[in-house]
Amino acid sequence: MTDTTDTLECERIAALREPPPEIDATLAVLGGKWKILILWQLIGRPCRFNELRRAIAGVSQHMLTTHLRELEGQGIVSRKIFAEVPPRVEYALTDHGKTLGTVLRTLAEWGKTHLERSPAGQKP
Repeated sequence: MTDTTDTLECERIAALREPPPEIDATLAVLGGKWKILILWQLIGRPCRFNELRRAIAGVSQHMLTTHLRELEGQGIVSRKIFAEVPPRVEYALTDHGKTLGTVLRTLAEWGKTHLERSPAGQKP
């Protein structure tokens, strides 16, 4: 790539007034403090609400409910209600949601490398 091509590419990127649609769509799913942590828990297996709440330190019941509803509405998470007393509800990744597994593992690997590069392995 030439310097002219690099300059033109930088100017094109700098001229963006809003994120490209594919980035916007990704942020809609992964954006927010808790969504990636919720998805990370669901990679391994379906979980009940309280399992998720215990596994994700600091998340409130309200925020967990809100994010699960958003992820369900986006077709990333499914919600299954079992006809029991008391009712049991499990959350799981949909087939489409499972495709995020590679993305999340890549983010985790990047984070591991980043921590190793940071002075004394400090968290950001």
